[in-house]
Amino acid sequence: MRTRVKICGITRPADGHAAANAGADAIGLVFYPPSPRYLSVERAREIRDALPPFVQTVALFVNAEAPQVSQVIGRVHPAMLQFHGEEQPDFCAQFGLPYVKAYRVRSGVTSGASALEYLRPFSRAAAWLFDSHVPEYGGVGESFDWSLVPSTDKPAILSGGLSVANVAEAIRRVRPWGVDVSSGVESAKGIKDAARIAAFIAEVRNADV
Repeated sequence: MRTRVKICGITRPADGHAAANAGADAIGLVFYPPSPRYLSVERAREIRDALPPFVQTVALFVNAEAPQVSQVIGRVHPAMLQFHGEEQPDFCAQFGLPYVKAYRVRSGVTSGASALEYLRPFSRAAAWLFDSHVPEYGGVGESFDWSLVPSTDKPAILSGGLSVANVAEAIRRVRPWGVDVSSGVESAKGIKDAARIAAFIAEVRNADV
């Protein structure tokens, strides 16, 4: 199986193009104001319009109000939503788009059983994403104990501290449906590095082989 790749936290059209040219399946657009990768709707539209065909846009939210999510859907037209906060299942499912629900894994505290207990109510999610438990809600380059990712029939996306140095090992150990990277392919917060993106995706393909 080919591991899918999402490059998250895209803030510039050129970075979206770099991700697409390297073979990314999707890019993430962050609509969480405290994030250094936060986008206005107008900027997100610029990035979306610059993408070539067959690259999905994913709109990421953290504890957003429903009107904000609806506004992004109406103006940006993402293919998918991604929820990283304490959203409830009915909230995530109300917008008529497929969505990914994130679970933040706290190494040394979290177990696979508790992860499944949290995620099972999100049965309508297209996938479950496993990320590091950090105050900033991701994007800080901190990984977690991959053995805590439970076995599940739901497509699993692995995130949190992935980089060129560790993504191949992560894939071999977890065998996720996809991987999601942000800071691991950046030269500065919110600024993606085309060479790092290409190297990251090359490592993913090597692990698949």
